[in-house]
Amino acid sequence: MTPIRTVIVDDEPLARTSIRTLLQRDPEIQVVAECASGTEAIDVMRASRPDLCFLDVQMPGCDGFDVLESLGADAPGIVVFVTAHDRYALKAFEVEALDYVLKPFDDAKFIRVLDRAKASARRSGNTRAATDRLIVKSGGRVVFLRASEVDWIEAADYYASLHVGERTHMLRRSMSVLERELDPLLFCRIHRSAIVNLARVRELVVDANGEYEVMLEDGTRLRLSRSYREELQRRLEQSRG
Repeated sequence: MTPIRTVIVDDEPLARTSIRTLLQRDPEIQVVAECASGTEAIDVMRASRPDLCFLDVQMPGCDGFDVLESLGADAPGIVVFVTAHDRYALKAFEVEALDYVLKPFDDAKFIRVLDRAKASARRSGNTRAATDRLIVKSGGRVVFLRASEVDWIEAADYYASLHVGERTHMLRRSMSVLERELDPLLFCRIHRSAIVNLARVRELVVDANGEYEVMLEDGTRLRLSRSYREELQRRLEQSRG
């Protein structure tokens, strides 16, 4: 059987050691990395693409939810949160974590969770589908957006602005990463700084300078780069049958 590639993320050395010791007893598990911070975990998991992650919630600077938000579709297919605080349980399951382990945990509890993770890995084959939910931290809250709710996306330095009706949410993700993550039947890049929800496109218009713009259902007009025009028209035809 192909080993289940696993990453441990926890800022407490003792916690990492405890998890590693238990994982190393299982021949189906291959621990490929240990990370002492959320920031380190983002880089490591983008590079190693693990199948499974045991992820602490509370870490300085970048917590477990920040890690998943930044990774997006690059996040492991199976995530188990490990934390000393039970108040995060609902959030953990809302981001579709497989399970939630409270510290301090006993060996029996951990092994039960690990068995679930292994069974999930065998069933899923760890294939990744297009993102249908976006996790956004806003005003100290974690907001869960369905991708289909987003009208359009605008580049904002190292972030992306998600325009949802009259609200705007900042997501720590690049446009190129979002373009890869989102369903191409639902979203299309129209400019280096804009992605639109195809269902929100009302029409293509020509401005006074002869340049094309995309008009959305709410009247928003967005510049359409020539290099993206043909692809947008093809996607619109495809999405509207």
